[in-house]
Amino acid sequence: MLKNLREALRSSGPVATIDQARTSPPPSVLAPVDLTDPAQVAAVMTIGARVGEILIANGTTSSDAKAQIHAVTSSYGLHYCHVDITLNTITVNSLIGTARKQPVGVFRVVSDMSENYSKLQEVDRLIRSIRAGATPPEMAEKILDDLYNAKPPYPLWVSIAGWSIMGAAISILLGGDWFMSVLGAFTAALITSINAWLGKKELPYFYHCVLGGFVATVPATLFYTLAARAGTTIVPSQVIATGIVVLLAGLTLVQSLQDGVTGSPVTASGRFFAALLNTGAIVAGVAIGIQVADLFGAGLPPIETQPPTPTYSSAAVRIFGGTAAAAGFALAVYAERRAIVVTAVTAFIGGFAYYAVLIPFGSGRLFATAICAVMVGLAGGLLARRFLIAPLITAVAGVTPFLPGSGVYRSMYALLNEQTVLGLNNLFLAIGTCLALAGGVVLGEWFARRLRRPQLFNPYRAFRAAGRVTFQQIRRAEQAASRRLSEQAARNLAKNQAKNQAKIQAKTQSKNQSKGQTETHTGVQFKSKSEPKTEPKAQPDVRPTD
Repeated sequence: MLKNLREALRSSGPVATIDQARTSPPPSVLAPVDLTDPAQVAAVMTIGARVGEILIANGTTSSDAKAQIHAVTSSYGLHYCHVDITLNTITVNSLIGTARKQPVGVFRVVSDMSENYSKLQEVDRLIRSIRAGATPPEMAEKILDDLYNAKPPYPLWVSIAGWSIMGAAISILLGGDWFMSVLGAFTAALITSINAWLGKKELPYFYHCVLGGFVATVPATLFYTLAARAGTTIVPSQVIATGIVVLLAGLTLVQSLQDGVTGSPVTASGRFFAALLNTGAIVAGVAIGIQVADLFGAGLPPIETQPPTPTYSSAAVRIFGGTAAAAGFALAVYAERRAIVVTAVTAFIGGFAYYAVLIPFGSGRLFATAICAVMVGLAGGLLARRFLIAPLITAVAGVTPFLPGSGVYRSMYALLNEQTVLGLNNLFLAIGTCLALAGGVVLGEWFARRLRRPQLFNPYRAFRAAGRVTFQQIRRAEQAASRRLSEQAARNLAKNQAKNQAKIQAKTQSKNQSKGQTETHTGVQFKSKSEPKTEPKAQPDVRPTD
């Protein structure tokens, strides 16, 4: 069994895209573009920035988005590239040329921050294809254009059904019965339907949260009044907490803390402030709903200061509720079927660790939440790598059932009833729960990467070093240029001297040949002075005989 476990956890088999981007460069150094052409280099950087835009819009941390942008640009030969991500802006810079460097930059703003995990999965496949060398730049641009214009894979009513499943499961997770789960499903469907309609009207998301918090109290107040008149009782705090969890699931609170943990404090601060602002809007909406209910004489009952401790008998029900809530959230954000199943398995592992192991053995809530988040990050990371799913999907959806919706409601209720100490205590407990979830998920994901990542292989340091510009490089380039010029001048001088010598020799030879020639003029033969004079031979004396 131990041998099989070691084989299962070995660094072999499928590897996540982010692991490949962080540990090894693309397999080929051949660039399909002209890296000396600013237009082509800018086009390559634009492809990387567009990929990063989709990643950031779906809650990917800045460090992971930077690594994957580098993977895209390196795959097209641009190994030296500086990427900076600040909240919703992406800046990509590079230097091209050899002797004379030329800066090239691309700037892009992430305008749409809505989560659509189907696009996230498609971009993950695109990055893999680019790294494998199977997608040229023109095809990558066409795929990105199709992704930007693509509609969600499911209709809107399917997404609302996913939120309804999540609301019903959260009600069960908080200890409600089947009637409470139906009421939670109705509340979640009502909130998400109104927010979808407001989104089409381009109303800022802050007012979505205010209206969603107000709407979360309306069904609770109405059904609590009707149940009291009918002689039955319901727990309205569970319905309100369900609505708060549904609204918190759309925020980036956990992702902002992940940015802070992974070394992006500016982006983390911006996301954290936006999350706190929207959380305050939810609290304000709930407070308005409570005040309106009091005006109509339908006041809500006081709630307990601390949530009840789960027992062994309710552990199975709560584990089921957490599993269904994670699957419903994955369906609501348009995840693929395989991702929904893997998310449900991840949430089951985390819920089992929390409700069946940690809490029954007396662990504190914050410690149990942190360990549960570590289990979610580890199990989700390993399963995501096994089935080639972006690990962000399992991480975010896996911790959704543990968001502190009831803690936020308790703190708000105590502050409205002049219980400042109790309200601040619950508020800090809710923030601590989010910190435990973020830190635990990051740590579990780190363990998963260590178990499944490839070996570090980075042979392109010379390419990156060549892209840097220093005064020493400029001086060396100038010296090399002057040396080449002097060598070229020396070669030209030697060549000219050789030509002149050849001309002189040719002229002398032609002159000598002209002097050596014999010329005939009026029957007299003139000989060259250079020829030696010879005496005429004596003729024999031949006399005729008689």
